[in-house]
This record gives sequence, C-alpha cells and structure tokens, in this order.
Amino acid sequence: MCEYKTNFTQVVLSLFLFVRSAMSDPEFIQLSERDSQQDQQQQRDSDEEEAALNAPQSREHKRLMRESSAVILLLGFGFLLWILVLISVQQLIISSSPGHFNSVRARKHLERITSVGPRTVGSPENEITTVNYLLDQIEQIRSESEAGPHSIIVDVQRPSGCFSISCYDRLTNIAVKLQPKTSAQHFMLANCHFDSVANSPGASDDAVGCSVMLEVLHSLANLSTPLKHGVIFLFNGAEETYLQASHGFITQHPWARQVRAFVNLEAAGVGGKELVFQTGPRNPWLVQAYARAAVHPFATVVGQEIFQSGLIPSGTDFYIFSHFGNIPGIDLAFIENGFLYHTKYDTPDRIHTDSIQRAGDNILSVLQHLVMSDELADSSEYRHGNMVFFDLLGLMMLAYPAHVGTVINYITAVATVIYLGGKCLLTSSVGCVLARHIICAAGRYMRNLVCAVFVLILSWFFSLLMVLLVAWLVTLMGRSMFWYSNLYAAVYLYGPAAVCVLLLIHTLVKNRCYRSMSRVDLAELFFDGSLLLWCFVLLFFTHRGWCSAYVPMMMVLFPLISKLLLTKLFRARGASLLYSVLYLTGLAVPYVYILFLIHLVFEVFTPIMGRSKEEIPPDIILASLVTVATVILSSYFIHFIYLSHSTKRVLAVLGSVFTLMFVLVSCGLFFPYSADPSSPRPKRVFIQHITRSFHTLNGSLQSSDSGLCINDMDYTGMQHITPHIPQINDSIGTHCQDWLPYYGFTRKSWYLPAPEVSPKAALEFQLLSRQETQWGTVKMTFEVKGPSHMSLSLSPRAEASLSGWSFGSGMLRHSGESFIFYSHGLDAPAWTFWIEISPLKSSDTSPDEGLISLAISAHYFSGSDGRSEPLESFLKRFPDWVFSSSWISTYHVYRY
Repeated sequence: MCEYKTNFTQVVLSLFLFVRSAMSDPEFIQLSERDSQQDQQQQRDSDEEEAALNAPQSREHKRLMRESSAVILLLGFGFLLWILVLISVQQLIISSSPGHFNSVRARKHLERITSVGPRTVGSPENEITTVNYLLDQIEQIRSESEAGPHSIIVDVQRPSGCFSISCYDRLTNIAVKLQPKTSAQHFMLANCHFDSVANSPGASDDAVGCSVMLEVLHSLANLSTPLKHGVIFLFNGAEETYLQASHGFITQHPWARQVRAFVNLEAAGVGGKELVFQTGPRNPWLVQAYARAAVHPFATVVGQEIFQSGLIPSGTDFYIFSHFGNIPGIDLAFIENGFLYHTKYDTPDRIHTDSIQRAGDNILSVLQHLVMSDELADSSEYRHGNMVFFDLLGLMMLAYPAHVGTVINYITAVATVIYLGGKCLLTSSVGCVLARHIICAAGRYMRNLVCAVFVLILSWFFSLLMVLLVAWLVTLMGRSMFWYSNLYAAVYLYGPAAVCVLLLIHTLVKNRCYRSMSRVDLAELFFDGSLLLWCFVLLFFTHRGWCSAYVPMMMVLFPLISKLLLTKLFRARGASLLYSVLYLTGLAVPYVYILFLIHLVFEVFTPIMGRSKEEIPPDIILASLVTVATVILSSYFIHFIYLSHSTKRVLAVLGSVFTLMFVLVSCGLFFPYSADPSSPRPKRVFIQHITRSFHTLNGSLQSSDSGLCINDMDYTGMQHITPHIPQINDSIGTHCQDWLPYYGFTRKSWYLPAPEVSPKAALEFQLLSRQETQWGTVKMTFEVKGPSHMSLSLSPRAEASLSGWSFGSGMLRHSGESFIFYSHGLDAPAWTFWIEISPLKSSDTSPDEGLISLAISAHYFSGSDGRSEPLESFLKRFPDWVFSSSWISTYHVYRY
C-alpha cells in the first residue's frame, strides 16, 4: 500500500508540471483563447436554441400563473367580504350596551308567557292566564315606581267591531299609560301582541316583543328625570286574527286620540336581529330619530319598499295604526330563521339573550329620544317626503331626505355621462386631425359602447334562460325545494350555471368579434358598458321615486371613482397585481353592501317559499334570485374576461361543479326537510278533522260527511309523505278551501274519510227574523253561537244579489261569494247579524233553490274540543320532519 501511493504521487506531480509548462507557451495561450471563445459561442447558441424551444412553455406557464392569481384574488375578495357580512349578521351586539335594559328580567317574562303553550284568541291561556300575568307585572312596576316622577294608569279594553272582511267581539287589550305626574298631552305608542297562532308557543311572534315592552316600561317608569311626553304601551291580544285588537284600540279607545306616533314590535322569524322594515308614511323625523337614538341600528329602506310592494305575504298592526288612525310609525321584526315562524319550534331557547338585549336597547333608546323631542308635540309640522335610510353592517346608520338622495343620484349620473363623454373625446382625438376624423372616431367608440352594452344584456338574458331551464328540469324530476335545508346546494348548482354562460358568451365575443382591439381597450370598453347600465338603473329608480335608488348609486359612484384614480396605472401596467388589488379595494364598500342585501333577501325569501301557496315553482323563483345576484356581483368583473388569454380552465372547473351538483340533485341526495333539533326545516301541513252538514230550505238535514282535510303549504305536495302514509295520494285530492278559511285558500288538498266530530260547544245557528222591506228586498237576521273562530260565506243564488248587511258597506259584494271572518274573546254574546237581499228577477228560477246560501265554519283550536282520537292517531303517522297544525272544525250549509 505504501509503495503504490508513492508512485501515484510522482505521476500526478509530473502531469501537473507538464500542463503548467504547456500553458505558459504563447501559441498554446492563443489556441486556448480561441477554443474558449468557440466554446462560449457554442454555449450561447445552445442556450438561445433551448430558450427558443422553451419560450412557448415559459410564456404559457407565466400566463397560467397570472390567470390563476387573478382567479384566486377574486375568490379571496368575495370570500373576505362574505365573511364580513356573516360576522356582522351574527354579531348581535357590536357596540357596548348602555346597561339600562335588563335582558335577564325580560327573558324571565318570555319564558313565563310561553310556558302556557299556544295562546289563541278566546282560549283561557290567552284571555285569562297571560292577561293576569301581564297585569301582575305591570302592577309590580307601578308599585315600584310610585314614588318617582311618573304615574302609571292601566286599562283593560274589550273592543267589538267590524272592518274589511273581519268582525270581532270582546277581544282583550291591555293599555298602559306612562306619563309625568304633571300629565301629558302627546304620547308615543308601543305595540306588541301576546296571542299566538294555533299549535305554536309564539316565543318570537310575539311573546318576546311583549317581554321587551314590559322591561322598557320598567326602565322608563324608574327614570329620575320626568319625561316630556308620555308613552302608551299596548299589549294587544288578537293580532293573529286579521289584526283585530289593534283596530279595536285605535278606532275605539279614548287614549288613541293622544297618540302621535308608534313603534310596533313584530316577527317574521325566530330571534336574531330586529329589522326596521317600514316607517312613516311620509314622516322622515321618525327615521332620523331612530338613526340618532338606536344603539344597534339595523334598517334599510329596501326592506320597506319590498314589503310594501306586496311581495311578502304578510301584514302587521302597522297597517291598522297608519290606515285607520292616520298615525306614523316604525315597524320592527325579527327576521332570522323564518323556517320556524308559526311552528312548534318557536320556543324561548331559540332566542339568544343578546337578541333580547339589542331589541330592548333599541326600543328603549328610541322611545326615550322621541318622548323628549319637540317633533312629537306637532308631528304634522315635520310631515314631508320620504327618507333614504340604511345601516352599514350595523356599525352606523345613514338617513337623509329623499329629495337629497335624488340630487345625489342625478349628480352621480351626470358624472358618469361626463366620464363617458371624456372617454369618447379622448379616443377620437388620438391620431385625428380633421374634425370629420374626430367625429368618425367618436362615433366608432359610441358604436362599440352600445355593442358592449348589448352583449352584456344578451349574456345576462341567456344566463337567466339557462338557469331557469335547469330549475325547470329539477322541478320535472320531482326534486323541487332540494335547497330548503341547505341553501348552498342551490348556490353551487345555479351559480356555476349562470357564470358558465356569462363566461362562454363573452369569450366567444372576444375571440370572434374583437380580434383587432387590444385586451386593455376591450377591458376598458366593457367596464364602461357595465357602468352605463348601472347608470340607467340608477336613473330608472330615481325617476320612479324609489328610495332604494341609493343601491345603484353606490354601484356607480365607487367604481367610477376607482377607475378614475387607477386609469394611468391600468394603461401603464395593465391588469397587474397592484392594479387588481387597488381596483378591488375601491369596490369593497358597494360590494360588501350588495352581499349584505343578498344575504338579507335570501334570509327572508327562502323560508317564505316553504309556506307559499303560489303556483309558480319555488325553484324558478330561487334560480332567478341566484342569477340576479350573480349578474349584479359579476357586473364589474366581466372586463377581466377580456384581459385573460383563455377561460378554458375556469369553464372546466365551473362546468365540473355544475355537473356534479346536477347529478347529486337528480339522485335525490338533498332532502328538503330536516328534523335536526339544532336547525329544523319542517314541512308545514294543516289538518282539520271536519264534519260537514248540508241543510234544505226548511232547515232539515239533507246530507253529511266527516273526514280529515289535509292542506299542504309548499310546492312538493305529498310526494315525500306518501311513502310514510300511502293513503295520502293524488287519488284523494280535493278542494278544501271552503272548509279552511282561517288559513286562506290553498291549491293542494287531500280528504280522508273519518268518524264524525262532536264538540261539546256545538255550533248553534238560527234565523231570528225575515221581513220584506218597502224597497222590495228581503231582510234576514241571524244568530250564531259557537267557538272563538268562525267564518261566514254568503253566496246569493241565481239572479239574487246582496244589497246590504250589518258588516259595513266597505267590502259588500252584490254578487258572487262574500267572506266574513269572526272571532271573539271569553264571555262574548251570541253573534247577531243581518243581510238584505234583492229578490230574483227571473221567474224561470226554481223557488226550491232559495235566495241565498250561507256556509258557517266553526274552528276549535283549544281545549278538549280542539282534539279527537282519530286526529291524534293520524298525526302520529307523520314523519318527524313534518309540522302539523291541526284542529277540529264543523261546516254547516244553510239555504234561505
């Protein structure tokens, strides 16, 4: 080993000396330099050749990275804004509570009121138990505050009367007058109702409103500083029966003449935030008072205009006070989780204490502000115009007169026109010397802009058409309302379909119609097109006098400002990352508000479609809402399509999502309803065990039958219930609308024979008198004794007609069927009424037919008369995701 190492060292040393001597030779140096230069040239040629070969791949990779970054940025922007909206919606109390309202005490009231169960009008639970509890609590407050500067007067009213198609007798109102001991002339009215619909404890609708009012009364009564004006707290006991109790107060109670404005507490959901969804009419000072005083503002004039348009099938005491009392007011309602509204799930445990606290803070602050204000003394002096009002994620509220909004809207529209006109002149001045060349170029820009607007509208139209086609197919497959228990399933089905069509149309237009224009110019053009369309919407809303025009105003103003500030950057660097970030930042304010409104619309309308009686398939409605939301959100992102080189990958991803969701929906993976206790999505079914009796002209019984009348309240009918109860199928379909007037007319009914019902308090109906008047008419007087809820249907026979009745002339129909709903409290006398009929004009009509047919429906909602063994047995057969509102009815038809 040692000898080998020595020989190797010598060889390496000799080789090193030889190389060093060779390199020192001049000829070798020149040769080496030449060889080195040749090697470097070859390397450069090789690198250039390799770069040339890899250039397309490198450019494609960079383009893919840029487009992926843009997509991720857009998705991140939308996700961030959506998170902000959800945080705002779920954060019930954002600012610190002033601490004057005690939500713990209010919750105790809520639990005590609802502990008696459903509180229907005329039931002991409503007329005795709840009334006594409220009176006891009011008396405690009066005793506690007796030494203070305020006095409390309590009056229990039992009004009777008629209006519209409704009559009532001896209902219950508890009116509490809180005023300075020196008395007051002007009063605010705070209203709630303590009754509930049948089969529901009515925690949110509206026991929580009365609980809040009790605690607000306690807080105001114990103030050390006397109020300038007074407050009347109305605990009305009959709101669910066509708003009758509030009508009895505002038209008959002597205190009503002193009321100058009101606040009404209502519910369209269970818990959450209470939304101010209508005000006025034409009293902007009320909105301004709410904006100044509300601790946790949540209001939008958009809700007011939607509600007053009739799109939401509901009514509140707001209508009674404003229509019959000519009094302005504020209407508030809990809107969260409307799936549980008017069901057995409307329980106190679903209403968060923070929800009670925020409602109490707002009501107390607003009332305290109003009763200390000068406006309340003479509200007519401040009655002018409407108000634009909305809150920004609950952080602050903006309110300004509608005429100021009109000025802002027109200024924004004019600024848009100036911007587009400037673009037109700028485009035409580039490279143009002669005036005709300038005009020609300006005309070219205007034509391109009009074409861009046309393409945008066309893409929206085909997007809507495609989504409606998908919704129609879903309905045909029997998968309607698959989204009812999971709204995001509809978003992932209809949303990608809408976006795919938008992308496809604009990609085809870009590749086939705008090859000669640069991507930057195209992006500018379609941004201008979107801006122009929003400007048209703004002008239309403003011209119509809609206060919600502030929404399109925001969608014009903020993008316009952002574009003006970023034009140079965009022209210099294109859609760079910096430009995209700054552009999205400029859109943050209008887009976060648009997302909030979208959330609000779906929060309200999705549950409504679970109790809708309309013939239009709900998937058509929901698909339209998703498409409209997609179009609105995409309007200022369309121009990014024209900046991109390809949309194939985005289309592939969206198409895959749509295809997957369509297959899953087609397979029935998404069941509409749920009995999950944490988030139930019940199917509503109304069932009445009914006995029908038909009488001849002489009063004898002609025929009778008994059965279970089943009414479905959503579009799916009984397709999901038939597997559980095979007897309920389309073969027994019928029309129960004549027997179910309490809940209105419905298009889907099923009838199963059942044993006869025999309530203890049976209906008593008799003709008291019949006489011919001097005008040749026949006047008949009737008397009815029955349960607390009854309805009367009048149908003149042949050519006879109604010429008068005791229900008032406002809703008298001389021909055709007329309907009157009647309810009463406890200890009410018999219902007595008269009708006057013009006799037959034709002698050809058989006298056996009589003059008129009267149908009396009696509904038993409470006590032992409201249940039967066949009904209870039948209810047990329904699956747990069905909410069955059930009762006993009798139906009598008489002819005279």
